[in-house]
Amino acid sequence: MRSLPSADRQWRQYVHVSEQTEAVPEPMPDAPVPLARRATLRDVARRAGVSTAAASKVLRGAYGVSPAMRERVQEAMTALAYRPNVSARGMRGKTFTVGVLVSDIQNQFYDQVLSGVAPVFAGADYAVLIGQAEPSVESEIAMVEAMIDHRMDGLVLMTPTMPKAELERFASVLPVVVVARGGAAVGFDTVATDDGIGSALIVDHLVGLGHRSIAHLTVDSPDDDPTLPFRARARGYEAAMRRHGLEDRIDVVRTSWTNDGGTAAARLLLERETLPTAIHAGADVAALGLLSVLWDVGIDVPGDISVAGYDNSPIGMLAPVSLTSVDQGAGELGTRAAQLLLERIGGRTEPRSVLLKPTLVTRRTTAAPRIRSASPVD
Repeated sequence: MRSLPSADRQWRQYVHVSEQTEAVPEPMPDAPVPLARRATLRDVARRAGVSTAAASKVLRGAYGVSPAMRERVQEAMTALAYRPNVSARGMRGKTFTVGVLVSDIQNQFYDQVLSGVAPVFAGADYAVLIGQAEPSVESEIAMVEAMIDHRMDGLVLMTPTMPKAELERFASVLPVVVVARGGAAVGFDTVATDDGIGSALIVDHLVGLGHRSIAHLTVDSPDDDPTLPFRARARGYEAAMRRHGLEDRIDVVRTSWTNDGGTAAARLLLERETLPTAIHAGADVAALGLLSVLWDVGIDVPGDISVAGYDNSPIGMLAPVSLTSVDQGAGELGTRAAQLLLERIGGRTEPRSVLLKPTLVTRRTTAAPRIRSASPVD
């Protein structure tokens, strides 16, 4: 199994969860620990007045620990600045760490998902480590293998683009939950939003305002796996356009769902003789890149062109941007994913697939076109 050289691994600790321990006998609050030596579990037990076995039960969160004992051991751990040896714990079993794969730290959607992930794992005494991959299949696979090498107890993979066979391979090694990429699986769980419905909400909104010429930004990729978010959103866009009798107006622009991808798409559109009157940008991060170029060349949004994003990111909520966008319930996606992973770590093996319903948040980047089409909408 390959792993990235340490210089290439990009890790940041998102939440550090303190470990715990237990007690009952006579505490020795002034029991010293020699300077320059790391406190051990034996030191904690001695200070709290309990056996090492009892202190270990607190550390492991085992049953049969009284509140008073737990409190005494925790106080001893704090006083001694005790930190459990993760490597030693890993050799005995669980490491109480989980990994989260992120491939684009510029995309605020991932921060929103993490806001739901972190409290669940903190409540279960798990530390969360973030593995940042480049936006490529090869980098994603290498980062997942690196996290496995670090003996994580389980993984949350955010919108991975690697083939499903690779996901199943990793799920055969340790518990895995995939976020924002739906579909049934054999060895792992999925938590996603119905992207087909999300795209339809955008098209229905724009058509209701009077738009007929509606473009859609999608990801330029040869992978036709229908579970990938960009495939699901493109299908939803095309189906909604057909439903409104606008099949001849389907206009898909292939780029990337990044800030740079949004700016590149804007420049492609500006080369056209006629601009669409509205754009479904596929993702907020691409919408923001698109808007920056449109604003820079003096195009009025939404007067000349309406723009809708997807993710309802915090920056899009700011008054100067006020981006119409689909809300996936990112925080809930993270919460559900963390809960499922804890169940997997606890022994559940049957796969589960959770699909949430998105909502559309309308703001000031969408409005009626200046000149409405005379043809009626079906």
